[in-house]
Amino acid sequence: MGGAVSAGEDNDDLIDNLMEASYIKTKLVESVFRAVDRADYFLPDNRDLAYKDLAWKLGNLHLSAPCIYSEAMEALELRPGLSFLNLGSGTGYLNTMVALTLGVNGLNHGVELHQNVVDYAKERFDNFVKSSNYFDRFEVCEPDFVVGNCLNMATGVTLYDRIYCGAACPEHYLSFMKHLLTVNGILVVPVEDQLLQITRNSADSWLTKSVLPVSFAALVQPDESSEVMAISLPELRPRSLQDWCRIIIRRTIRNAIEAEERTSEQRGKAGIKAWFMKHRGKRKKKRQPMNAKRVTMTRVVDARQAMEEIEHILNTMETEGEPLAGLLMNLPRRTADSDDSDTNDGGDRVSDDNADAVEPPVPVEPTVPVEPAVPVEP
Repeated sequence: MGGAVSAGEDNDDLIDNLMEASYIKTKLVESVFRAVDRADYFLPDNRDLAYKDLAWKLGNLHLSAPCIYSEAMEALELRPGLSFLNLGSGTGYLNTMVALTLGVNGLNHGVELHQNVVDYAKERFDNFVKSSNYFDRFEVCEPDFVVGNCLNMATGVTLYDRIYCGAACPEHYLSFMKHLLTVNGILVVPVEDQLLQITRNSADSWLTKSVLPVSFAALVQPDESSEVMAISLPELRPRSLQDWCRIIIRRTIRNAIEAEERTSEQRGKAGIKAWFMKHRGKRKKKRQPMNAKRVTMTRVVDARQAMEEIEHILNTMETEGEPLAGLLMNLPRRTADSDDSDTNDGGDRVSDDNADAVEPPVPVEPTVPVEPAVPVEP
């Protein structure tokens, strides 16, 4: 299935084609598709196929066509804080995009039949975290994968807000999947030759819509003649103090970076407008308008460096029982740059000049012990 849009030269070109064909409709879906390069989920010898609107399969590894993933992402109507279950999670490509939409309060699970494919998905997500230029732009809900047959789950499993099935569901298992949904939850699943969006309206009421015609291989059904242990989905685990510190610090610095970028863009636009106002009507030799990128991004550079330093400290600290005061004391300090003063008295930026230098402590004179008073004879 696929071939609905033209092949792209790179990931952005592919996304442009999907948007032009109206497979990608919303800004959120566009942003996560651009952030996760499809080629990174192919084997190195097959990367030349990544930007074609075609499915790919090699051994147990499999990726659906981009047009199907984009329609599925739109139909899932994802937003921060939701729980998500991917039945037949494969390479983890979809779970990675979902991770960028759910935020830190979401839940992101995948079930995959083959152990080597789960290992591959984990390695690909680790690579995304380490190497992607987009990672810092999102609050990420890291996926958790389980090995097993998704049609053979233990009873009493957690219900999910959103579920996607990556293979054709046999009709007699469709009721099982529908009952994994919370009320108002959405299941996107291929049944026969249609990709369906199923919304649970109440405990025993569902609304079904057809998304688009598809052709999927069927899910592997469990062998009822053999005793195979039912799989259990990951338990919900509270975040550690270290995780929350990292999240809050990164969020604060990210907001500062985004605010600076918006300010710089506004200044750049104002500069262009001022140039045209100044030179309007003059017939002199043409000059290029002020570059919108010209504004110095010193604070942004400082903030990104601070984020890297803080991340390093949090990764190396032992926070079990660590008081917040101790955590704060270990955060790096920045030297202020404000007219040769050693305090920041409202200056616009914090300099990274000698950022790693630490002022030596001021020596303290030792206290001279005082002799006790000699009693006076009467």
